[in-house]
Amino acid sequence: MSHPVEPSLSSSSPSSSATALPLSDALVVLIVDDVPDNVAPLHDALDEAGYTVLVALDGESAIRRATQALPDVVLLDAVMPGLDGFEVARRLKAQPATAHIPIIFMTGLTETEHLVAALDAGGADYVTKPIKPREVMARMGVHLRTARHVRQGAVERSQARNALDAFGYATITVRERDGRLMWQTPLARDLLRHHCGTEAPTTPPAVLQWLRRHLGEALAQREPPRLTLENGPRRLTFRLHQCVGDEVNGEGGDWLIVMQETSDASVLSGLAGAFGLTAKEAEVLYWVVKGKINRDIGDILGSSPATVKKHLERIYAKLGVETRTAAAAMAINRVPLLQPQHGG
Repeated sequence: MSHPVEPSLSSSSPSSSATALPLSDALVVLIVDDVPDNVAPLHDALDEAGYTVLVALDGESAIRRATQALPDVVLLDAVMPGLDGFEVARRLKAQPATAHIPIIFMTGLTETEHLVAALDAGGADYVTKPIKPREVMARMGVHLRTARHVRQGAVERSQARNALDAFGYATITVRERDGRLMWQTPLARDLLRHHCGTEAPTTPPAVLQWLRRHLGEALAQREPPRLTLENGPRRLTFRLHQCVGDEVNGEGGDWLIVMQETSDASVLSGLAGAFGLTAKEAEVLYWVVKGKINRDIGDILGSSPATVKKHLERIYAKLGVETRTAAAAMAINRVPLLQPQHGG
């Protein structure tokens, strides 16, 4: 019995066997093998057990279907003409959308170097040919459950990250083991282009160095110092948030980094709004926070020291303080954008 090249969707009722799954919890399996007769018994067994089964007969189709359907697991033939299973696995693992999908190799190659090659290409497990459907289902059980959990968590995390974009924050995830930028929101992409001149999957070198320098603190659940990149009047600040991916072969997972762009204009607006200051008073207070004396502030703003002093008197009255130190401390307290964020 052979099956058509087009992917087939299971519609039969699950059997009463122990491996059966309720249809409401149907898991998606992509089988990849260039010989239809090889996959027919496995296809039938999975179909009867209640799985949704997709089939691809070559490497290129496998990548397309995996990208479109995001199956819970891929059962992948190692040796195929054209794009072989090892290359298919490497490409799926290189795509953020499919990197989390476990791959179980189906191989007739039993030499140690071939099995090592399968695992190095991203395989989570392997079974040897001729395929025994019961053995395959037993092997993939734990991988399927883990994959479904990770997949649902990834959707929830993506929704949360995109929501941050709406509030002026941007997020990226960086894979610890190789420093690869795995995911970014649209705002993050634009900010990295402007401030760093980099594109995914490249993580800006300064960000990668900062991440690696402070991983120990993050793993100990202590918030590391933030990294701030200056670009003229605009600043891009990075905050290490949390680990969102699972470890692979004992190596770290993916780290979620939250970014926010600020500028002198946004700080001045914050000062004016917090204390009811005029635009000029906000500028004077800003430079007081920066440690400038009246003469320096006058030079910056094109005013005399006496004029700066008058502005300061009005600022003191509005803040209810008597000294520039107290005014600076209150400003930093009330306007988070003024808080020191260097130290990367």
